[in-house]
Amino acid sequence: MFGGLFLSVVLASAYVWPQGASLPRYDFLVLVAVLIQGGMLAFKLEKPSEALVILIFHVVGTAMEVFKTSHGSWTYPEFGYLKIAAVPLFSGFMYAAVGSYIARVTRIFDMHYQNYPPLYLTVALAFGIYANFFTHHFAPDLRVLLFAATFAMFFKTQVHYRVFRHRHQMSLLLGFALVALFIWIAENIGSWSKVWLYPNQMHEWALVSLGKFGSWYLLMIISFVLVNLVHKPKAVT
Repeated sequence: MFGGLFLSVVLASAYVWPQGASLPRYDFLVLVAVLIQGGMLAFKLEKPSEALVILIFHVVGTAMEVFKTSHGSWTYPEFGYLKIAAVPLFSGFMYAAVGSYIARVTRIFDMHYQNYPPLYLTVALAFGIYANFFTHHFAPDLRVLLFAATFAMFFKTQVHYRVFRHRHQMSLLLGFALVALFIWIAENIGSWSKVWLYPNQMHEWALVSLGKFGSWYLLMIISFVLVNLVHKPKAVT
């Protein structure tokens, strides 16, 4: 709900936001994100404990955005007052939307896990993934090793979930891939609306590289582990 509502506003703003408006589009998007988050809490669609994890993810995402934009990985081309360095504050909410989704489906679908790895190993993996997003700019990129570690850690893990009265199961790795795919699609919509742009999109829009799908796949691990610090993984009984 959070991601869908916010992405809809981003897309609509590309068409209807007037040039030269007294309120910059980026600042408007910050206000919209805050209102959506407040509404989620007010209508009890999120628990305060889940909102805390989402806040942590907001901070984690914003820190990475500041670093990445300073290295030219992507850019926010428009003006806005509500920024940290070159990063508008709404960007953290885009990461938080992923955490919001995972927190909600974990609880609503009553997820239980079979062969889930020890929590401390998943935390170590998430830390390694996050660190590599920074260090690969000035040290060897360990992404291939991280993909291999992810596969080794989760390839036996099955997630059991309930939809209405029926229980189903799925490979957790497949679940990560499907969510990452939808995020990659959403990222194409966001860049098409020019709310942010990659270097190859500055003069003419182009499809976001499939390499970013891999980035989102790894980022899914971070968000999943953060949420599981609140919703402790339940074993299948």
